[in-house]
Amino acid sequence: MDVTVRVPGGADRVSVLGSADRNLKMIREALGVAVTAREDVVRLSGEPQAVGVARSVLARMSARQGMSRQEVLDAIAEESLRARLGGTPLMGEGDEPEVWSGELDVYAAGRRIQPRTLNQQAYLDAIRDHDLVFGIGPAGTGKTYLAVAAAVHLLKRDRVRKVMLVRPAVEAGEKLGYLPGDVEAKVNPYLRPLLDALHDMVDYGTLRRFIDGDVVEVAPLAYMRGRTLNNAVVILDEAQNTTRGQMKMFLTRMGRGSKLIVTGDVTQIDLPDPRESGLIDAARRLKRVPGVRLVYLDKQDIVRHPLVQRVIEAYGEDEAPSEGAS
Repeated sequence: MDVTVRVPGGADRVSVLGSADRNLKMIREALGVAVTAREDVVRLSGEPQAVGVARSVLARMSARQGMSRQEVLDAIAEESLRARLGGTPLMGEGDEPEVWSGELDVYAAGRRIQPRTLNQQAYLDAIRDHDLVFGIGPAGTGKTYLAVAAAVHLLKRDRVRKVMLVRPAVEAGEKLGYLPGDVEAKVNPYLRPLLDALHDMVDYGTLRRFIDGDVVEVAPLAYMRGRTLNNAVVILDEAQNTTRGQMKMFLTRMGRGSKLIVTGDVTQIDLPDPRESGLIDAARRLKRVPGVRLVYLDKQDIVRHPLVQRVIEAYGEDEAPSEGAS
């Protein structure tokens, strides 16, 4: 199996790969994979499981930038253990890793969806390699959009049978009052951002068939209670507005062959008591649990209008993430 992985270029390359590519040599010797590096591209060749482990270690090195020799060895050991314990690799022998590591395959013709920053690449790598991923960062960093794109990609590649998009029904400082219509109409205002992302990647006819056939489901968080989802990608958006109990309930819905992706912004908590945020609590509890990956995005990863980054910076002067979020 051959895989191409991009790493930071320029001065950052040394901090990731080590002096004289020392960290790559450790990966090669520990895992028995062939490793070649040129500028910001690393090519891995070997047995599929060993290559998958090496790719995951490289993703951790790129996200951290500056791991010690012992930290690299620990990462190799942890990722090797995860693989032996039956983690769910999304690429097997004969797949097309370049498509996943570059552009994501969605249904809408002409759509080109790919990470634009190093942290976004680390986020997608984490989704690819882990069954439970937290994407935490400010508005505009692509947390939800990339998660939906990855889910659609996996659905199209027949790696999962269902995509479920979930959001807590918490109002952002406004009272919407009574909403007419059926359940779908009542929850639509809360779930609209997820649907917008989905519409950007799947043409209307295909999406309608998926929703009618229960291949794609969009639901409020309360509807998750009592369910077990197998062979599915389940995305929990705006997770900072879950309570601790709700977060625990959601995380225990995972079934066989499934992936859970949790996204949120700890600076925009709309709960009456922000200290009760299930996202902050889960990040604290799970940050060292094997098989779980937390990826933090920041203002440098904002890909909306340039003014969004300036707005985040302006408000960031007197707002800080709640304790336990990092």
